[in-house]
Amino acid sequence: MSDKKASILGVLVDATTYEQVVSAVIDAAKQGRAMTVAAAAVHAIMVAVQDAQFRYRLNRFDFVTPDGQPVRWALRWLHGLRLPSRVYGPTLTLHLCRAAEDQGVRVCFYGSRPETLAALRDNLQRDFPRLQIVATEPSVFRRLTEEEQRALYARITASQAQLVFVGLGCPRQEIWAYEARDRLNMPIVAVGAAFDFISGSKPQAPEWMQNRGLEWLFRLTHEPGRLWRRYLLLNPLYLILLALQYLKLKNHPVQGEVVELPHRYG
Repeated sequence: MSDKKASILGVLVDATTYEQVVSAVIDAAKQGRAMTVAAAAVHAIMVAVQDAQFRYRLNRFDFVTPDGQPVRWALRWLHGLRLPSRVYGPTLTLHLCRAAEDQGVRVCFYGSRPETLAALRDNLQRDFPRLQIVATEPSVFRRLTEEEQRALYARITASQAQLVFVGLGCPRQEIWAYEARDRLNMPIVAVGAAFDFISGSKPQAPEWMQNRGLEWLFRLTHEPGRLWRRYLLLNPLYLILLALQYLKLKNHPVQGEVVELPHRYG
């Protein structure tokens, strides 16, 4: 865990770097120690604003990294925390795979479609030929039953993976990671669209758009039917709520619902 967590609309985001996260995750993997990491863009923050139980789960992660530039900028605007860069899920995945290759850490990928996972494996093995990818588990694109979830845990454990990357989309991937933490003694890293981008199944915004916080616009033009509500409704609301937090006109509790949370099984 980084030394600095700061609230953005009630979500505790880590003022951290790639180097800090990679070091912590690889250490935990080698020690067989549970850890949860989420790369949080604006969408994750806004889901947490609207869903207190999701906020409760997310605020118990070891790392919630500023995946999007607007999240990184909010750390500076609200708390004066300046970071050299965001900690972006796809790039974090590549850094972790490079470190896993160097340290002999075995990895598993859970989420997306079989063809995406096949392309992901091929591309990663090309770039990291000594990386040990011991399991790939596609999503079934619905909630798992309790029996299916137990079987999934058993397959991941039997693969002898030491690190799991999860690409189920927000909030399913964070919910799954929260629930799997105490059942898999290894780091679980929720990385959003990383599987799609690294596999080449979806185009990635050019670097100049990413640096200016315009990745949302690129993705919206490519998937308007799926993403228009997320970006055209939630992004402006995010900015309004940030302004209210900055002006101390609205308080966002970090606790969330302290209740017995039902298992949702990804």
